[in-house]
Amino acid sequence: MAEPVVLLALALDAAIGWPDRLYRRLGHPVGGFARIIQSCERAWNRPALPPPLRRLLGVLTVVILIAIPVGMALAMQALLLKIFGSLAWIAEAVLAWPALAQRSLFDHVRPVAVALEAGDLPAARRAVAMIVGRDTAELDAAGVARAAIESLAESFCDGIAAPLFWLVVGGLPGIWAYKAINTADSLIGHREERWRAFGWAAARTDDLANLLPARIGAVIICLAGRGGWSTMWRDHGRHSSPNAGWTEAAMAGALHVRLAGLVVYDGVAHAKPWIGEGPPDATAADIRRALVIYVRACLLLGVTATAFAWRGW
Repeated sequence: MAEPVVLLALALDAAIGWPDRLYRRLGHPVGGFARIIQSCERAWNRPALPPPLRRLLGVLTVVILIAIPVGMALAMQALLLKIFGSLAWIAEAVLAWPALAQRSLFDHVRPVAVALEAGDLPAARRAVAMIVGRDTAELDAAGVARAAIESLAESFCDGIAAPLFWLVVGGLPGIWAYKAINTADSLIGHREERWRAFGWAAARTDDLANLLPARIGAVIICLAGRGGWSTMWRDHGRHSSPNAGWTEAAMAGALHVRLAGLVVYDGVAHAKPWIGEGPPDATAADIRRALVIYVRACLLLGVTATAFAWRGW
């Protein structure tokens, strides 16, 4: 019965995403993970503690983060089966739906292209700042376009391919365990001194959880973009992440553009290796083409995931 859960969850996300009205009223489930992480970080990531102890406490934080959604999801599945019987899959799909981000990602990237097309660079910078961690105040139009495309490609794994993979493999517990891990990585899985020891477990667990989904996502992007294979194989290792480089290189190859280059974080410039070939100046038209590939990739991924679920992965 996994295949209708996958289909309905994807359909709900594609149709309505996570509406702003719902977000304002209820927030989002990952907000609960964030509060747990922040509480653990305040209590256990104290500078006075030695790094080995902070690393151990970081491992404990990840264990807690995984145990809570898995336990709640298992209990919810049992309750839904008892209440709804053979129709419990509908409720499971509704509970899985918020863990996907197809519509949300599209709705955040598209305004960047709209602003660039209108020649409104400040608005484009504000729009892209909603989806990237780099400094955006001084980005030129090409830098804004590259940032939007990179975020779209990387988030295709984090927001769609990986949650869907873990939904097929582990059902409701699997998808929410992944979201907890991914949230931890985004908040504490950094290399800066403050988080290096405490966030080590979050970063490594996230790397492991994305290992297969990132590579599957890259293949899907190449299929959807009708190319990009050679760039994917050649350039995926140029990214600092063992996983993000796969989908970014696949998108760069499919679009025939270059991504990365000089990026500024917290006022510090980082010269990242170029990913892909072609003109360095990405444009709003390239964002539009990336969104077309993204939509195709989401559809193809949905068909693939449903097929695996139907075969009883």
